[in-house]
Amino acid sequence: MYITEIELSGRVVDAALLSRIINAVTEMDAKFSLCETRIGRTADDAGYARLEIGAPTCERLDEVIDKLKELGAVPINGQTVTLATVAKDGVGPDGFYSSTNIDTYVNISGKWVPVDDIEMDCVVVVDPERSTARCCPIAALSKGDQVVIGHGGVRVASMDRTVEERGFSFMGSDVSSERQKSLMVEEIAREIRAVRERNGKVLVVAGPAVIHTGAGKHLAALIDAGYVNVFFAGNAVAVHDVEAALLGTSLGVNLKDGISAPEGHMHHMLAINRIRSLGGLRQAVDAGILKEGVMHALVKNNVPFVLAGSIRDDGPLPDVITDSVEAQKAMRQGIKGVEIALMMSTMLHSIATGNLLPARVKTICIDINPATVTKLADRGSHQSIGIVSDVEWFLKELRSYLIKPDECANDED
Repeated sequence: MYITEIELSGRVVDAALLSRIINAVTEMDAKFSLCETRIGRTADDAGYARLEIGAPTCERLDEVIDKLKELGAVPINGQTVTLATVAKDGVGPDGFYSSTNIDTYVNISGKWVPVDDIEMDCVVVVDPERSTARCCPIAALSKGDQVVIGHGGVRVASMDRTVEERGFSFMGSDVSSERQKSLMVEEIAREIRAVRERNGKVLVVAGPAVIHTGAGKHLAALIDAGYVNVFFAGNAVAVHDVEAALLGTSLGVNLKDGISAPEGHMHHMLAINRIRSLGGLRQAVDAGILKEGVMHALVKNNVPFVLAGSIRDDGPLPDVITDSVEAQKAMRQGIKGVEIALMMSTMLHSIATGNLLPARVKTICIDINPATVTKLADRGSHQSIGIVSDVEWFLKELRSYLIKPDECANDED
């Protein structure tokens, strides 16, 4: 919902005019709220009215405002955006507007244009000649860029959305372990199917617990079935997935019986060394060495993935991006077109991804720890919906709703 205010003043302001204004608003599928009115007692008395007008899109709001202008209304926030020039690479001018992750428009020469690549905590760069605007991280600013200053001429969508607009009918944005989880997973499965049918993208962000719990086979089956379009993780997920594929263990523990393998503490290092000797994950798949698992499924199905490194990583694998800024760039490219994101058992990667996602992306965080989901929302990803659950149960349940038993040749369940 996009909102702005209008005002009416002068001797023409009376109940009849207000009635025409309200009728025009409702006839155009918009909403109004009367903020202030002063109707004169006589024909010579000056009156005043201020109304808040809301519409489902910025374009429809403009149409409504144009109609109300014909009736004498004046938009309160009708000024064009103020710009300042970047004087030094990677440094924003004083007073720059800091973006949110909510759909935003800016007024360029009297025309409201959408801000592309919307992302929280960025600068809005405007090209006045082309009438375009985009979000840009501060570090990526170039000398000469035109940057939005202040809040004038900026229109941000309201976050007060209905359940239907959110696309999820089973819950709000809170976190609770006392829910009928199977119904929630069924609803998520329906949403994922709908996204795939309209050629949208599904993003999966995973932590190493996906492998440790034995859920890797379910995730690999979902990838093989075409339900995962982008994958974000860290070095550990790929390492333990490869360890499981080559040695049958995850962190040295046999996934079939849960018993520690002799000298199992070495297994993840052996897995790293094997992939490094081959030059990377794709080379391992092409050579027939890596024959199963999540990373095998991603490579085999040409699903783009970003493995972002950290200071704690062993190895790391050759595919890991060890420069955090470069990893952010790769993730920004990966999220284009994403409509739904599943964030599973990883606090740091979930928060990092949430910082990049527009608020319109439906985001589901699955973790055994409720604090993970709470922290994601606290850091600005207000669209996040939480499921407090073991990730192995969740992926197995999701797989059962999305893939018929006779469609899956990935493993024996």
